[in-house]
This record gives sequence, structure tokens and C-alpha cells, in this order.
Amino acid sequence: MTTEFSYGGTAMFPETNCDSLRNSAMSCSLLATILMTLQLILVPTAKALEVLSAQELASHCALLGSEEDGVDGQYCVRYIQGFIDGAIATDARVMLNAESDPAANETFAERAMRTRLPSQADRFRAANLAGFCLGDPLPLRNVVDVIVADLATLAGSEAGNEPAMEVVYQSLLQHYPCES
Repeated sequence: MTTEFSYGGTAMFPETNCDSLRNSAMSCSLLATILMTLQLILVPTAKALEVLSAQELASHCALLGSEEDGVDGQYCVRYIQGFIDGAIATDARVMLNAESDPAANETFAERAMRTRLPSQADRFRAANLAGFCLGDPLPLRNVVDVIVADLATLAGSEAGNEPAMEVVYQSLLQHYPCES
């Protein structure tokens, strides 16, 4: 039973727990909105990966002859190896996806085999899409030496400011074209 206090015909009830909870919820919601807005305003914008220039790659590769196992030499070799591996792997996936019928009712296992395990023949056909063909077997160091020589000629020129990936790709196209 609640007690009612009346002053001039207006009923006044003591504040209940529900009213204080409602006020607390509104305060928390407002506080959360303000904090989220501040975070969005104050968080620095995301930056894309910094593009490696041909000149920077050339500076690493210049030390390849004297310090083959050094940090700079390995950086050079691994960059070029990663470029080649990435180009061939990506092209193989794109080629296989383009050749597949999207309406085909293939099982998960069939799709996994098709997209994750391209055959040697698929990789060779994909290399043609990349525009360069390295052949089998070709030691990585031979390819690296050719690309490093191209990088060395660009070091002082304006082309040294181009992205390293473009210079590496152009070098591969020039020295390892696919036979038609």
C-alpha cells in the first residue's frame, strides 16, 4: 500500500527505483554517444601501406653482392621472390575462377580443390596471364641478378621514384617473355 501525499489536489509520490534507473540509462546512453563521437574524431585516419620505391629497393639490392646473407641482401631477394610467387599464385586463382561455371553445383571439397590446389599446368598457364614465363627450372638467384641489374640502371634516374613493383614487373616482362 502506497501512501499518497496531496498538496493542492496534486498527488505526489516519492521517487521510485524505476525512475532513477531510467535516468541512469539515459545518462549512460548519452555518455556512450559522446565517448564514441570523441573517439571517431580523435582517432588518426588509417594509412595505406607505404609503397616501396624502385630506388629504395635498389639501395637494398646494391648490398646483395657484398653481403648476400645480410639483412639488405635478403630483403632484396625475398621481395623479388615474393613478387613472383604472388603474381603467379594470384593469376592462377583468377584464371581458375574465371574458367569455372559459377552456376555449377560443386561441393565444398571440389571448390576447395579447384581454388586452393592449382596444378603445375595451371600455374604455367597463369604465368602467361602475368606476361612473363620463367620456365622450369630457373634458379631464383639468376632472376634476381637480372632484376638487380635493371634496378641499378634506374637508381639515379627519375624512374627510381616509380614503385618497385612496377620496375620488377617491367624487368620480368622484358627479360622473360612468354613464347607464343
